[in-house]
Amino acid sequence: MDQEIKWPQKKGEYQDFAMDSTYWNEFEFRDDDIVIATWAKSGTTWLQQIVAQFIFNGETEGLPVGDMSPWLDFRLPPLEAKLPDVIAQEHRRFLKTHLPRDAFRYEPKVKHIYIGRDGRDACMSVYNHHKYMLPWVYEAFNALPNFGPVIEPPHTEDLREYFLEWFHKDGFPFWPYWRNIRTWWETRDLPNMYFLHYQNLKDDMEGEMRKIGEFLGYDIKDDELWKKMIHHCTFDYMKKNATASTPLGGSLWEGGADTFVHKGTNGRWKDWLTPEDIEMYEKTAVEELGEECARWLATGKFANE
Repeated sequence: MDQEIKWPQKKGEYQDFAMDSTYWNEFEFRDDDIVIATWAKSGTTWLQQIVAQFIFNGETEGLPVGDMSPWLDFRLPPLEAKLPDVIAQEHRRFLKTHLPRDAFRYEPKVKHIYIGRDGRDACMSVYNHHKYMLPWVYEAFNALPNFGPVIEPPHTEDLREYFLEWFHKDGFPFWPYWRNIRTWWETRDLPNMYFLHYQNLKDDMEGEMRKIGEFLGYDIKDDELWKKMIHHCTFDYMKKNATASTPLGGSLWEGGADTFVHKGTNGRWKDWLTPEDIEMYEKTAVEELGEECARWLATGKFANE
């Protein structure tokens, strides 16, 4: 059957201040590995928490998500520092990436989950993430071999101005947004790919968790265990246990983990963007992604829904 499938091929490397796609080049996948992919601030940590419930059978109290599910292509720390720990993991591994798909080594034998979020919502969320990044983080990035522009503190505290710079510079000051969505969208119909939308997760977390579990091969029959798993994935629980729920325990941000687990809401951009801004974004989404993908990104609905 695999011979009938045209599996995605890597087209080149992607390297910036934060990520290095070469980290995956020699990585030895296991058959049951899981890859969680997304642009950023689109529900990555939430999805990691959900997947962890299935892998650890709901016993995740105090288990740091960043240790359970490392961001392999992140340059802090470098690959040689983190790879031994990843190799040593005995549980079913679930790794995350923010790379565009055309710079990622897609592996046919493992499961992939992509979670997407409307760019306007992702941008509003990434602003908080960016605003409270601590000085030592910028210094650490600047000390790495230079792959291009390094990240700087936000140029403004006005969310509309921040969005417009993010929009006109395509994901600035992080990585390209449209390319990430577009290249992963191309994989949506592959048998080892599951596409998930942030808004759908907010609207029906339990239903989406059931679908994710089914995709990964889990069938939870115990009602009490299921209730426990759901509770561990609620915003209130993750906020209360933010240190364990946050990459590197929140050490990258002023205010720590509580800053990272911020609001998780959608639609804040409606209070900041003008009708012209919204029209510009929506027109560009169709131009960059096509009508079907742009509709999914805005609504969470596929063409047949």
